[in-house]
This record gives sequence, structure tokens and C-alpha cells, in this order.
Amino acid sequence: MTEPVENACSGEPETGKSTVLQLACSRLFLLGSVFVLAYAIVAVRVFDLMIVQGTGGETRQEREELDRLARGGDLIEQARRGNIYDRNGVLLATSLKTPALFADPVLILDKPAVAKSLSEIFPDLVETETLSKIDVKKSRYEWLRDNVSPAQQERVLELGEPGLAFEYDDSRIYPLGRMTAHLLGYTDRTGRGLSGVERSAQSELAGGGDVTLTIDVRLQHALRREIQQTMDEFSASAGAGMIMDVHTGDILAGVSLPDYDLNLGTALAADPEKNEGVLSNRLTLGVYEFGSVFKIFTTAALLETQDTPLSATFDARSPIRIGRFTINDYHAQKRILTVPEVFMHSSNIGSALMARAVGAQKIQGFLSDLGLMARRKFDILEVGAPLTPKPWGEASTVTVSYGHGISITALQLCAATATIVNGGLQVHPRLIHPATPVIKPQARIISEETSEKMRALMRLVVTQGTGKKADVPGYYVGGKTGTAEKSAGKKGYKTKSLLSSFIGAFPIDNPQYLVFVMIDEPQGTKQSYGYATGGWTAAPAVARIVTSMAAILGLPSDRYDPAQDISLPLERYIKPEHTEKKKLASN
Repeated sequence: MTEPVENACSGEPETGKSTVLQLACSRLFLLGSVFVLAYAIVAVRVFDLMIVQGTGGETRQEREELDRLARGGDLIEQARRGNIYDRNGVLLATSLKTPALFADPVLILDKPAVAKSLSEIFPDLVETETLSKIDVKKSRYEWLRDNVSPAQQERVLELGEPGLAFEYDDSRIYPLGRMTAHLLGYTDRTGRGLSGVERSAQSELAGGGDVTLTIDVRLQHALRREIQQTMDEFSASAGAGMIMDVHTGDILAGVSLPDYDLNLGTALAADPEKNEGVLSNRLTLGVYEFGSVFKIFTTAALLETQDTPLSATFDARSPIRIGRFTINDYHAQKRILTVPEVFMHSSNIGSALMARAVGAQKIQGFLSDLGLMARRKFDILEVGAPLTPKPWGEASTVTVSYGHGISITALQLCAATATIVNGGLQVHPRLIHPATPVIKPQARIISEETSEKMRALMRLVVTQGTGKKADVPGYYVGGKTGTAEKSAGKKGYKTKSLLSSFIGAFPIDNPQYLVFVMIDEPQGTKQSYGYATGGWTAAPAVARIVTSMAAILGLPSDRYDPAQDISLPLERYIKPEHTEKKKLASN
């Protein structure tokens, strides 16, 4: 009889053919051991990838060390980043644990399909760029997106893709999205501030301290809404605006359009050239030739430095020629004008003659005292430096008088105008509310008498001049229009590319608030008779903003008495309008 096979494999004494069978069993045992060892190696490797190394090529300890170095401190001891609030305690920025999406390219088989699916879930992810990230052959970790919402996370999970996963960490969240984009700023993935207050207050926020801004989000919303509406109405390319307390310098609202959702700031900053249009801060960083609003400063310089009476006259009957340049009036009166008439009709010729009367040296000194000749210090770091004439010749004195040949920021324009209307005291604009009251000395730039005259002149612009559409019955608005052709460099100016603006204050007899609106490249409409000047575009926007402010802040309207209008005493210096047609061309 043949011995059972199991006897040969059990170590029983060999009989018959058991030797052959035992040899076979030994080979089976060896083969099985090899398989067990192989499975053990695979299990250890999986454990290493999933637990020890996480999702990157380095160990988890190494990744944490890299993160610690990137953040500039110990992850364990690092304080949670502080919150940012508006002046009324409305939350503008905070840090929360949120999922971030990453990919393990090695585990993704159909990479084009995954890239396409992710672009559908996240509209801000460009399909081709995502594909290039996940097509890396050796990488085990490719970050794709921060701040994934619960709905987006669910859609990713539904893809059933093992190469997509999430990790949780503190992410910066901006509840109001784009509402305060260019002033508030954003952080990078490590929590380091990259722009705005997030950047300038990095030390305090990174240490866990909270920051309160001077912004009132109610006014911010109203300002943004009206500027966007004006841009849409006149097919403009961009816009900006500001609301300021003329005494404290507090920025109550500040807008630069187009803007962006701060929750996507990190992603947009990764391609600054592509996203330059929305990332550009037109409020504090961009510099512009503002045109006729500059006549506020020319006229104030004349009254302050020359003690010129309002009855003084300037011959605006003929253009002024300086070398190859000719200065004309946009809507010429072609007559001799008094100081109020030069201002209300926005005469370039009259303003040029005023600047000549003051002189180049005094004009430069006056503009410097107003903070218009050098970069202004502010609570964010993105602040532009003015472009001033170098060298400053006779032509510069003339062109600067009506806002050409000199480029400044909107921040500078607003602070200087606030100084002119608040009684003549220097204004220090601020965006961050100090934890403890800080009183900065306010130098006197002009006399109270000159400030009073300028307020009357600015009111005259609204009652009888180029800014009639800024008037709000009961709220006593004063201001100045501005329309400037945009510079084309050495080629001169683009006659069909305008920068239209209006800067106003109210109540103008004792100003509290300054409101500024700038519209970039507006196009005339049928309703505006083809005009796209400041009087037709920015002035009406300011009127709507003032109306909204009155409702939001509960400002009474019954204090205004038309019989006591501060512009009335100036009427003795004004001749009647020649034709109704000339009123249309408000600039």
C-alpha cells in the first residue's frame, strides 16, 4: 500500500515513496513562507505610507518640521491667528479648522478625468493647471485647494477617487467675502499675511491678538453698491471710492473695483499677472491724474498764500500758450471770471492764472504741506508714491493747477481735501482702530477763514456749478468735480479715455464726512447726452451714497435752512449763466 501524503509531511518515519512526498511538502512550505513574507512587506509599506509618512514623500515628523519653519515658529506653541472686526464688532476675518484638498498622483489612474471633475466642483481651479499638478509621476503630495466647503467636500468624496484626500488645519475665513477685499487683505497657506491689514498687522494677529478696523460694513456695502451700479450704467472698466471722517481721518469705507472674494485670495495671488485687474488696489496703491478736483488745492493756495479776495478776476477769454502746449477750457465762458466763477465753472485757464499768481515755489510747498508730494504713511503697506514733475518748470506749475502732470493716490486726495474743509487742520488717515487712544498732532495747514471760504466755494459747485447732481436736499453737500483724460505716456493723452470723479463733504457748513467716487473709463449714454464727465457719473453716485448714509447713521435732515446756505454770499461775484446748454457739460 502507498503511504498517505500527510504522513510524509508530518515527520513520520519514511517508508516507500514518502521521501519524495516529504521533499514536495518542504518545497510547499518554503513557497508559503515566501508569500507570507511578501504580504508582510506590503503591509509594512502601506502602514509606512498611510500612517508614518502621511501623504508626502517625507515622514510626518519631517513635514511638521517643514511647516514649523514655514510658519516661523513651533506649531504646538503657535497661537491661533487673531480675528479682525469692523468698528461695530462685525467679524471680518477669523481662523477655523477646514478641509484642504490634496492629491496623491501615484494613486490616480485617469488623471484627465479627475482634473475635469475637479474643475466642475471648483470653478476657480483651471483644468489644465490641475492636470499638470496631478500628472507628476514621483510626487506623493500635491496641494490643490484650501477652504473646501462641506458641499464641495461631499462632491469630491462622491468621485470615489483614492488619490484625492483631505487634511484639516487652521484656514483663514472671510465671512463677508469680497466686501473689504483690498483693505483687509489675505494670508498664504501657512497663515502669513500677504496684503492689506493681514500683512501690516502680521505680528499682532500671529500672536493671537484681535484687530479692530475703522470700517463700518454698512457704509462699505452702500459705497460698493453705488460704485458698481455706476460702473454698470456707464460701462466703466473700474472704480474706487472712500468715506472718511474729516476730523479723525477714520476710513469708514473704502472700495476698489473690480474686487475678489478674499477666501480665494491665495489662489488668485498664485498668478498675479493673470489676476492683476482684480488684485489691483486703486484706492491706496494706484496713482492717477485726477484733473479738476485739484483746483481745490490751487484755489486754497491762492486764498491762503496771497490773501486774494474772492472778487479778484482772471481773464479766461483766450487760451494760454506755453511752448507747444495750449490750455483751453472744457466748457469755456470766454470772459473775465471772479474766483468763485473760476471754481464753479471749473476753468482751466482761470486756475492756471491762479497758479501763476501763487508761483511755482509756493505751490510746491503748499502741496507738500497737504501730503501730496511724497508717499503717505498708512495702516497698510500697499501705498503708492506720487509722480511729480521733475524738473518743475513753468509748464508744470500751470498744468498741475488743474490736475495734470501730477499723479497721486485716492488716499492722498481724500486726506488733503479733508484738511481743506475741516477748518484747516492736517488729517492723518487711519484704518486700524488703536487699542488705546492715540492723538497725533494736527498741524494747521490753512487758516479757518480760508477753510470757510473753500467750503462756500465747494457748496457753490453743487448749487450752481458742475456738481449739481451731487445735491441731496436737506443734507447740504459741497464738493468738486473732476474729469481727466488718461495719460498715454509720451504720446500725450487719450481723449476718449476719461477718469471721472467727484469729491464732496457734508454737512458742508460744518463737515463731518467726506465722500469720494472715481469712475475709470466711463462711456457716455443716451441718458447723459453722451457725456461721461464727473458731473454725470460720479456726482450722482455721491448723492445716492449720502442718502444711504443718512438712513444708516440716522442723520437728521431738518437742520438745513436754504435761506442760510453758505454759498449765497458768493452770488454777488457771479454773473448769470449764458445758456442752459452750457450747464450740460459738467466736469
